[in-house]
Amino acid sequence: MENVRSTYTLKNGLEVPVVGFGTWKTPDGDDAYNAVLEALKVGYRHIDTAAVYGNEESVGKAIKDSGLAREEVFVTSKVWNTERGYDKTMAAFEASLEKLGMDYLDLYLIHWPAIEMQNEDWIELNKESWRALMELYKGGRVKSIGVSNFQKKHMEALRDAEILPMVNQIEFHPGWLQEESRALCKELGILVEAYSPNGNGKLLNDDTLLKIAEKYGKSVAQICIRWTLQHGTLPLPKSVTPQYIKENTEVFDFEISDEDMKTIDEMEYLVGVPTDPDNRDF
Repeated sequence: MENVRSTYTLKNGLEVPVVGFGTWKTPDGDDAYNAVLEALKVGYRHIDTAAVYGNEESVGKAIKDSGLAREEVFVTSKVWNTERGYDKTMAAFEASLEKLGMDYLDLYLIHWPAIEMQNEDWIELNKESWRALMELYKGGRVKSIGVSNFQKKHMEALRDAEILPMVNQIEFHPGWLQEESRALCKELGILVEAYSPNGNGKLLNDDTLLKIAEKYGKSVAQICIRWTLQHGTLPLPKSVTPQYIKENTEVFDFEISDEDMKTIDEMEYLVGVPTDPDNRDF
């Protein structure tokens, strides 16, 4: 890996830039537009959004106004929980494309799995949403398909699908290694994408990470991103500050030692309550 334009290769042969630019909680309008435009300016070629983020229009406009050809930018969006099932998922995809001003996506994800606590037919609901994604993929409307926040229980429901997910986007950062989910993804040839690689900013003042960051002459955010990469996962850092947007790309000129990786791996969870897809009210 040389820079943010270096790539991982998905199981279908599609190349995806190794660091993506996240837009969660980035408001639609100037904030999202300027952040994405700046990210593309400093080298990002992978932009992650979602219907529920409410910023697809600004994200799409920034990509268009960047001067880059559409095929130069890897774009991801996601179908939200209220739009599960075959018909609703298909309609949600069309709505996202329209807002983004695009005629295809590079990656489309089921944002959260349907769960037993909310749906008696949760397995069938996940299968029907996945059937829509498979049809979009086979029709060339999207170049790759995947899931987000799926743990082993939810992934098992898709094991017999004609096409397996190519990506699983999950919370992953120091203190939260999601070992069972990552092991299953490795077994199935699924790339793990890591959202909140710095723990939503809650890890930036951690003493252990501050000491390691000082040792390498880097910021804690850079250490978290580099640690994520060295685990073979794809980080999705986010920021609206030009300095930090650029800084988050500067993680390819050093390598964290095995000893320091182990220290980070053994950290406790420090970001509130770990993500539990089976226990949520949305």
